[in-house]
Amino acid sequence: MTRQLWIMLLCGVLIMLASNGLRLTFGVFLRPISMDLEIGRQIFGLVIAGQTLLYGLTQPVAGMIADRYGAVKVIVAGTLFYALGLWWTSLSSNAFDLYISIGLLIGLGLSGASQVIVLGAVGKVVPNERRGLVFGTVIASGSLGMFFFVPGAQGLIDVFGWRETLVICAIFIALISFLAIGLRVNTTGGGQGPAQSLREAIREARTHRGYILLATGFFVCGFHVTFISTHFPAFLADNGVSTTAAAYAMGVIGLCNIIGAFAFGAAGDRFHKKNVLTLIYLLRAVIMTILLLVPINDVTAIIFGACMGLVWLATVPLTSGIVAQVFGTRHFSMLFGVVFMSHQIGGFSGAWLGGLIYDATGSYNLMWGVSVALGLTAAALHWPISDRPLKRLAEAA
Repeated sequence: MTRQLWIMLLCGVLIMLASNGLRLTFGVFLRPISMDLEIGRQIFGLVIAGQTLLYGLTQPVAGMIADRYGAVKVIVAGTLFYALGLWWTSLSSNAFDLYISIGLLIGLGLSGASQVIVLGAVGKVVPNERRGLVFGTVIASGSLGMFFFVPGAQGLIDVFGWRETLVICAIFIALISFLAIGLRVNTTGGGQGPAQSLREAIREARTHRGYILLATGFFVCGFHVTFISTHFPAFLADNGVSTTAAAYAMGVIGLCNIIGAFAFGAAGDRFHKKNVLTLIYLLRAVIMTILLLVPINDVTAIIFGACMGLVWLATVPLTSGIVAQVFGTRHFSMLFGVVFMSHQIGGFSGAWLGGLIYDATGSYNLMWGVSVALGLTAAALHWPISDRPLKRLAEAA
């Protein structure tokens, strides 16, 4: 790999470690914030759901801006919105404050400091035969952040309280904006592939059956990840698991996903990416089914975290890799941004429905059952996808 790619990869890894790592800490804030502000879990779940939805709906626009003007400006703006949202959350006194801070400001911030923008910048300089491994490295860094930040946030909450912890997080994420300069890349070449207008790229994608199936299946990934990251710590606490063990279970998800993202990303360079995705969704369904059948305690919580971690975000390097492989990288950030929007709509559903079902039934069991069914559905959707490059890319090569 070139020196430029190494620098971009390092900066992208650090940005994702902070941005994604902090995003996945909100589950440990659910109980203290809900109790302190006297709001139900459905409200907090809806706040996270709104954040997730806004993050997704704005992602294609952020990707289009990054494709046109470069990733640096988008990431800097995103990290500053992110920091402002965390600071505002620390001052919250009611549910409305949470909707503005966690929902609106952090939702906007995440759309700029996101894996879509980072992968779009890196993808323009990485060769196709190494894309799965490189993309897997970037995604794994977000999981490494989860391993450090979730237990770290819980420890800070125990010592200082949730408000002070959010101020510390706001200062940290603001400093990350300086790393964006490392993702500067010459965009005049337009990325991989022959010249193509934005309108032509959109028309080409929406008529491609595999692209539609990929976006539909990615909804399930978002549903699983956001439901678990938002409600799993509370689910464990309801079953008598200590807050410390619950935080470590979430951290183990991030740690093991480092292995999963590397392994499945590399597998996508050797085998058909869509087949590897099918396997991942089947494994998710099996793991969640087993969770419903075994006693819940500190040990089984951490074992579940390890198993789920292997398939946690391993879908992302494969899904993004298919988009780049099939359509090229000229409009990658926008095209993957649309697919990622589906992921975030799924995340909205997972966060909100989890709280709704819990408040209605007093249990998350029905929600786990829905998650299993969706995992099986996603596996069926990915199997028939064609991940061959389009004819125009083959001819240009």
